[in-house]
Amino acid sequence: MMSKPFFSILILFWQSEQYLQRCMRSLQAQSFQDFEVILLNNGASQAPDPEILATFLNLALKQISSETNLGFAGGNNLAARSASGEYLVLLNNDAFPEPDWLATLHQAALTHPGHCFASRLLQADNPALLDGEWNVYHASGLAWRKNHNQPTANSTTELRLVMSACAAASAYPRSAFEQVGGFDEDFFAYMEDLDLDMRLQLAGYPFLYLPQATVRHVGSGSTGYRSDFATYYGQRNLIWAFVKNMPGFLFYLLLPAHIFFNLLYLVAGLFMPSGKALFRAKRDALRGLSAMLKKRDAIQSQRKITPIQFAKLMDWNPFSPLVKILARKASSKDRQD
Repeated sequence: MMSKPFFSILILFWQSEQYLQRCMRSLQAQSFQDFEVILLNNGASQAPDPEILATFLNLALKQISSETNLGFAGGNNLAARSASGEYLVLLNNDAFPEPDWLATLHQAALTHPGHCFASRLLQADNPALLDGEWNVYHASGLAWRKNHNQPTANSTTELRLVMSACAAASAYPRSAFEQVGGFDEDFFAYMEDLDLDMRLQLAGYPFLYLPQATVRHVGSGSTGYRSDFATYYGQRNLIWAFVKNMPGFLFYLLLPAHIFFNLLYLVAGLFMPSGKALFRAKRDALRGLSAMLKKRDAIQSQRKITPIQFAKLMDWNPFSPLVKILARKASSKDRQD
């Protein structure tokens, strides 16, 4: 009987074959090799090239497929059901780990049992810039990647507890993932990692940022940068994540700020190319509130940490959202130029 691998690496394939071979080569080059790869064809019109996959014979590769696109949430849930590893590792197929990435995750898992882990993401085409370090969650209910587009030299150098890991390259004890029910498939895509991670935090599974766990990431390799798709799901799901997960008195304390910033987004939507998608997002978020409130009851009834403990993981700087918005505008201008 074969022993179970330590890691099960979940990779979703959808409209991004140009990255898959490089992703698989980066796994082939890992210094820690006790893992399996579960590759899901997530409703792509054309399956991954079998001739390319045949070149990775040394990898324990399981291929599964879905006839329809289940989104990031549903796709990873399906892939996770085929996993046998002690830890689930999510890896976008436009993400390319450095050779010691899994070794770093393995050592952290041994040293910090019961934790989940965030990686340091560099921009694949310009590793002098960060793609992000972890997901920051602001007291208003807004979220963003820490140090996105900042010089890699400014990286955080110490281990630290954080709210959430970017699921382009993250790791979770499989038992914890299953305990909280995996991803919420109503989210489909965007903010689904934040929602999962907040539920894991509430269930007593902390997140640790590992600055030595380095991955190069293209970003928006399948959906496009600031597309209508990304705007719709991101703007809808940030409301749902707040409603479901903000614990105890914090929900009522911070609800006015959350409403205020969502109204600001609606005003901004009048001047955005993706404004129609944003308006649809807010409308559909309100339509789904009843279902999210029911989920909130279940999540909060099983909470293992206090609202104060949760609050310590949040960004309370009132100017942070403004700084982030200005940085995004500058980044968008740079892309246009």
